[in-house]
Amino acid sequence: QVQLVESGGGLVQAGGSLRLSCAASIRTFFKRYTMGWFRQAPGKEREFVARLDWAGGSTTYADSVKARFTISRDAAKNTVYLQMNSLKPEDTAVYYCAAAAFATADPGRYDYWGQGTQVTVSS
Repeated sequence: QVQLVESGGGLVQAGGSLRLSCAASIRTFFKRYTMGWFRQAPGKEREFVARLDWAGGSTTYADSVKARFTISRDAAKNTVYLQMNSLKPEDTAVYYCAAAAFATADPGRYDYWGQGTQVTVSS
């Protein structure tokens, strides 16, 4: 059973930046899965943030984070990143990385999930 471990969350002021990391416990795991980032704010449903389709390297972003967030990978480290710039208070949420067998933004289609990391953006 693969484990996904997120890190990099924290407290930042509006306009600041954070980089989240998601490491997989199995080497080459990312080569077989689409990796996604999701977030869930208190009282809200989990929402799609970004995904990276490993086979072709294509990326997709939610409209709310386009031009501010960037998803990337480091195959040698079995790690996927989410660089978050120009953060806003509405970005405050628990952020999760997840893996799916095919390209999708539907959280119900993701098979593996990390434990989540808290991101708090103060105004």
